[in-house]
Amino acid sequence: MPGRADTRIRAVGPDDEATWRRLWTDYLTFYEASVDEEVYRTSFARLLSDDPQDFHGRIAEVGGRPVGLVHFLFHRHMWRIEKVCYLQDLYADPDVRGQGVGRALIEAVYDAADAAGCPSVYWHTQDFNMTARQLYDRIGTKTPFIRYNRRVA
Repeated sequence: MPGRADTRIRAVGPDDEATWRRLWTDYLTFYEASVDEEVYRTSFARLLSDDPQDFHGRIAEVGGRPVGLVHFLFHRHMWRIEKVCYLQDLYADPDVRGQGVGRALIEAVYDAADAAGCPSVYWHTQDFNMTARQLYDRIGTKTPFIRYNRRVA
């Protein structure tokens, strides 16, 4: 499905904190999660950092209105010489879902990865996130890996 002609993807900039915060808060709320104020401040600073090891962020705009975001990170991998790209967070406002915004954000990450000489891009999602998985099944390849987290007492 082609994206909307009026969709623009751009890097997160210093003037985007309120917009970014709203979008990321909506993303966290979808996953029934929240973070402390210090995490908001630190995460936004990381998005603006010149350190190539830090996170990168993009905002999607439709008709000039911010409607989505993506965060991604390049890191080393023991099975490759080149780095790999981890797409950590992807969000589109509910009123634009199914209109190509999520696809445009993922493709922006693909473009950034290609420009960095990093052909491998991966991400996780919850198994019940069927709306997102419909897109992911079209734009990526599902793997058989199962994720585990450390138990915290």
